[in-house]
Amino acid sequence: MRILFWSAFAAFLIDQVSKYVVIHVWQLWRIREIDVLPPYINFRYGENRGINFGLFGDGSDASRYILIGLALVICIGVVFWMRRGNFGTKEHISAGLLIGGALANVVDRLVYGYVLDFLNNSLPNWNNPFVYNIADIFIFAGAIGLILFGDDSKTASRKLAKKPK
Repeated sequence: MRILFWSAFAAFLIDQVSKYVVIHVWQLWRIREIDVLPPYINFRYGENRGINFGLFGDGSDASRYILIGLALVICIGVVFWMRRGNFGTKEHISAGLLIGGALANVVDRLVYGYVLDFLNNSLPNWNNPFVYNIADIFIFAGAIGLILFGDDSKTASRKLAKKPK
């Protein structure tokens, strides 16, 4: 569980520091866009009041607190799941990334009322209108890691049941 804590802490810290530097120190909130490696990597200021791609983002306080509660319930569920199972380092790191990213976005919702987003990837002749943040990357990577590295207990129990006695 220690590796889960430290990977969650690292994901949380990296996301919050990146947002602070890009949004506040570099003043992206004021200038609205910075071309880093156009068109592939750009910083575009965004306020996400919903979930991915702004879904369910009506901006009401009720939806804000529902999303905060949902994220916290998922984080607690993942912690309990990891404690109950017999998981290795890869699974604990994946769970930590997911939890750290989710908690970083929760802090944004509590502090700002929305999630700060600033990363944008486009292509030549195609301008992607969506922005995201590093916490979103950690959430996605953690979820994929849990899927790829997680043990399918049904398969494991079938293998045990087929073993000759």
